[in-house]
Amino acid sequence: RVYAWMVMLGKQGLINNLLMSIGLTDEPLQLLYTDGAVYLGIVYTYVPFMILPLYASLERLDPDVHEAAADLGAKPLRVFYDVTIPLAMPGIIAGSLLVFIPALGEYVIPALLGVVESVMIVRLLYDEFFVNRDWPLASAVAIVLLLILILPIMLFQRLQQETDA
Repeated sequence: RVYAWMVMLGKQGLINNLLMSIGLTDEPLQLLYTDGAVYLGIVYTYVPFMILPLYASLERLDPDVHEAAADLGAKPLRVFYDVTIPLAMPGIIAGSLLVFIPALGEYVIPALLGVVESVMIVRLLYDEFFVNRDWPLASAVAIVLLLILILPIMLFQRLQQETDA
């Protein structure tokens, strides 16, 4: 999938050819090896991990709750903010964790679609271990990465225990 994005975002890629054929630009744009390409690749890769838990959470909602809120005079936007979002919060949190954890450790997408100067924590970890051979700094970065991964999970578990009690 990442190689397909490389082909589409390249100088002679599908997107540049489309932009030039409809007259939006006269010369190819630099779309590949940018931060935008990295964001696009990560979003494209991890959107299903957010959609599936969110869909499962929204599917379980009782439509009578929305109807009751409307009967009590709530406008559709108010029903969405005050009823739908709080009831879908477990799916939002689960999807966020399912996206956050692997995206934080993403190495391939930034390496193939981005520039070398873009700082990602896994790239920094790799450089410290294998390029600079600074193992004390690399182990400190690894501990920080581990804490960044564990703290949201612990917070989620604590919130789950409080809501269950």
